[in-house]
Amino acid sequence: MSAPIVRVATRADLAEILAIHNDAILNSLAIWQYEAAPLANREAWFEDRAGKGQPILVAEIDGAVAGYASYGDFRHGAGYGRTVEDSVYVRADLRRTGIARALMGPLIDHARAAGRHVMIGAIGLPNEASVALHAAFGFVDMGTLREIGWKNGGWLDLKMMQKTL
Repeated sequence: MSAPIVRVATRADLAEILAIHNDAILNSLAIWQYEAAPLANREAWFEDRAGKGQPILVAEIDGAVAGYASYGDFRHGAGYGRTVEDSVYVRADLRRTGIARALMGPLIDHARAAGRHVMIGAIGLPNEASVALHAAFGFVDMGTLREIGWKNGGWLDLKMMQKTL
């Protein structure tokens, strides 16, 4: 496997981003949705992020999208404007190969350069890989919200991790 090339996503990447996104919906506890999203969902997301100056990065290997990362609003309200929440997803067959690490550094750098102050990782549990990734980049465990989500017939916990930029 060649080293990933991290670059800004384009509309041409949306089908591959959608496939990764839908795999996370259908086969993990990372996204608390029940049904696969249509392409229109990712198109609206892409336009929303672009309009707010929030990046969508992709890691490309051999011409294919291996993973993507972005950050968006943490909460609504002007007072939260300098705090963002990250999202990092990797194609199932390439997890634990360094793709998420390759994306996280540039994502944090972008947030810092854009004047953001805090980045939040909200991690659906169990997800030891995501917790370890965030910890490796200096995120601090801020606690776990117990049983606040429901998926696959069970209650889900959400770990909150924070990095001051």
